[in-house]
Amino acid sequence: MVSTRVVVTLMVGALLLVPLIQAQDLSVYRQFQFGMNLAEVAKRAEVKPSVARVIHQRPALIEELEWRPQRSYDSSKETDPVREVLFSFYNGELFRVLVTYDADKTRGLTHQDMVEAISTTYGTASTPDAQIILFSSSSVYNNSEKVIARWEDAQYSVNLFRVSYNSAFGIAAFSKRLDALAGKAIIEAIRLDAKEAPEREIQRLKKEDDANRLAQDKARPGNKANFRP
Repeated sequence: MVSTRVVVTLMVGALLLVPLIQAQDLSVYRQFQFGMNLAEVAKRAEVKPSVARVIHQRPALIEELEWRPQRSYDSSKETDPVREVLFSFYNGELFRVLVTYDADKTRGLTHQDMVEAISTTYGTASTPDAQIILFSSSSVYNNSEKVIARWEDAQYSVNLFRVSYNSAFGIAAFSKRLDALAGKAIIEAIRLDAKEAPEREIQRLKKEDDANRLAQDKARPGNKANFRP
């Protein structure tokens, strides 16, 4: 028979593990969870889904949605340090979150201050000798920044960085599975765009010539009748 002391010890241990497990949930940034659809993200961010940008349509649908937390008219009362969040979607699923913090709200904070603050949400950080690519879904050639600290598991990765040109802190978080799928789709989309660019330019010029010819044909009768040398 298990003693009362053992039972109490197990219960206390389980209670202590609850916040630890919650703190290490890397699948969520604030109220946004990877895999969430665009409509739900827009609803929680209180923005219209229609403001999302379609970046690529094939071989997969890649979209981006910007969110700027509402600001108070009284800047002295503003507490949210986030300046902007860029959500990226692969076939309608959230796969990456790029957070940029307001420089004024993080002024004076050290790398360690930021790591300690973020660790309260994501658990213990590692400090890899690595770079994080801060790419937009519209291009595969983008800036990269040194990773200050990283929180990750087999499925998700959260990376703290500092922008080299303005010293603003930021977080790049993503679903490893969806990010890999999106990365391949983006590379293929850019390849297809480059391959089809000459034909699209030919069609654009043809459409432009047709429009000019139509305008000239429409103007000709009146101008001919009214012309006087």
